[in-house]
Amino acid sequence: MAKVKSGSILISEPFLGDPNFERTVVLICKHDTEGSFGLVLNRKANLKLSDVPELEHLNFDMELHLGGPMEHNTLHYIHQIPELEESIVLGPNVYWGGDFEQLKVLLSSGAVDTDDIRFFLGYSGWSASQLEDEIRNNVWIVNNTATDNLFNLNVESLWRDILKQMGGKYKILSNYPIDPSLN
Repeated sequence: MAKVKSGSILISEPFLGDPNFERTVVLICKHDTEGSFGLVLNRKANLKLSDVPELEHLNFDMELHLGGPMEHNTLHYIHQIPELEESIVLGPNVYWGGDFEQLKVLLSSGAVDTDDIRFFLGYSGWSASQLEDEIRNNVWIVNNTATDNLFNLNVESLWRDILKQMGGKYKILSNYPIDPSLN
């Protein structure tokens, strides 16, 4: 069993049955003795960044994603902008957060490509040892190498694509139907 850490990718097992996390891929941004914080990577919010009242004047027509079931009134972001101050490194060329004022300037000036950043409303959180318990109970599959090409994968097929890349039994799981009774 792979050990979860900041930068780990969690892939929900296909039989989960929890609508908040069914067929989700979660990037763990923080994991320590106090608990864990992550962002669901493959759930669109059907909103644009310009729909956020505090940001509507910026005219950024970027998609928002749902980071998880907690606190949808918070905005989070991951990116591939190493020069963004105060960012936290999660993996090769994957960063979390950073100086938001600097980010707005970089976006407004066109100095960064909008494909290099993803915004999220809300987040996923676990109390101390809760995530480890869920992993032991086979709720999550841990992948510590998927951040290598995270921004190159399609959001709609992310769950399936990461499992296929892992190969073996995970490749088989990637083809498991959402409702096996319909087969």
